Amino acid sequence: MTSDLTQLEPRLVWEHFLELTRIPRPPKQEESARAHVVAWAGERGFASNVDAAGNVVIQVPASSGRESPQTVVLQAHLDMVCERDPSSPYDPREGRISVVRDGDWVLAEGTTLGADNGIGVAGAMAAADDPEIAHGPLELLFTVSEEQGLDGAKALDPALVSGRILLNLDGTSDAGITIGCAGSAHTFARLPLEAAPVPASDLTLEVRLSGLRGGHSGGDIASGRVNAIKALGRVLSRARHEVSFRLVGLEGGVSRNAIPREAAAVVTLRPAAEASFRSWAESEVAALQEQYSVTDGGAQLAIERREPAVEAADYATTSRALDLVAVTLSGVIAMNPSLPGTVETSTSFNVASVGDGVLTLASMIRSANATALEDVVATIEAGGRLAGANVEILRSYPPWRPELDSQLLATARDAYARLFDMEPKLEVVHGGLECAVIGGKLPGVQMISIGPNVEGPHAPGERLSVSSTARFYRLLGGILDDLSR
Repeated sequence: MTSDLTQLEPRLVWEHFLELTRIPRPPKQEESARAHVVAWAGERGFASNVDAAGNVVIQVPASSGRESPQTVVLQAHLDMVCERDPSSPYDPREGRISVVRDGDWVLAEGTTLGADNGIGVAGAMAAADDPEIAHGPLELLFTVSEEQGLDGAKALDPALVSGRILLNLDGTSDAGITIGCAGSAHTFARLPLEAAPVPASDLTLEVRLSGLRGGHSGGDIASGRVNAIKALGRVLSRARHEVSFRLVGLEGGVSRNAIPREAAAVVTLRPAAEASFRSWAESEVAALQEQYSVTDGGAQLAIERREPAVEAADYATTSRALDLVAVTLSGVIAMNPSLPGTVETSTSFNVASVGDGVLTLASMIRSANATALEDVVATIEAGGRLAGANVEILRSYPPWRPELDSQLLATARDAYARLFDMEPKLEVVHGGLECAVIGGKLPGVQMISIGPNVEGPHAPGERLSVSSTARFYRLLGGILDDLSR
């Protein structure tokens, strides 16, 4: 493993990407990243515009002799999921990412890397800079807050974008071309916690589950990852059958589209029940480790005494809260019958929190089938009602439906086959892509998505393939060349 990244190729792509790793860019806080790309555009004489949401559109003139009448949009998002291991000295929220190379992979030490979607932004900037890439007029569309519900794309001012050929650069595999994606909805189940005083003699314990892999709630949902909130709920429910305790708080997850890696609960109980509670909790975690030994067996349990709580949910409310966690769906619901090996419908229970006496459980549902999506939403809503919770539903974006006969797709397939001597796979991905939203704002737009191999986005350990990045950039250049002829 080495921190010397000076020899990476394509040089322009890696230079732009490494600059982005030094800029803090969590969702809703992309100011520095936006200033960076606008300054870069200004240095080259490219015009740029920023809409009210903070999305940026940069106008790049055509290469000499390629003054095509059709403008091509290169689209990527500026923000990244900022996750870190608790022990890591680095923090992407502060622009502190330590990037290293391990063979064919580039990764960050103890944090997310931000290849999702920094490498897409870098690829677009490099294509505009690179004298070896011939292209027609380009619009570089850099959106914000993709990782928080595609909020930037939803608020995009379409008047800023004239192009009707769009290459989304947020793909995570170079094996093919993405032509569609799942739609999504979010649910928020809110359960009031009926509080009562805690006897002065009771103990207060923090129960923390950590050591799990996490991952992308779309791309990794079928990979056997343990959901930390669900797992902690299971541990507590098992102990509840043997020991009486009351819930003070439950916290887990940091992002609406990441599988939670860690969760913690605070409970109160009689001192005489502590040993039994610990024993049952430890035995359930051992069972969890064995069950997921192949895919995610690193669960670690820590139970520590805390300052005495003054109030806690009563026993009945504690039971309802744990039942609500238990019945909240999380995982694959159905596979796509038309695309073997592809998830059609899933839900990920992403965030749990307690505030102002209310337990909130947030989930994200994804499906390529709009009817199936609504069915899962209705199931979660019904489970919430049975537990006495109010369920808020936010329908985020529709599925992006493939257009197999588009001229853009034909051009991209031809370029792929010519460059790599093989036909590309055509993929409908289970994660959300901004094409699902942008397509509704730009009538008549043709869209595809491409990108290099990125593994483990949204969790520490995220890594980006060096050789695949070269393939991605070669494909991008080939498509732009063909489109401008």
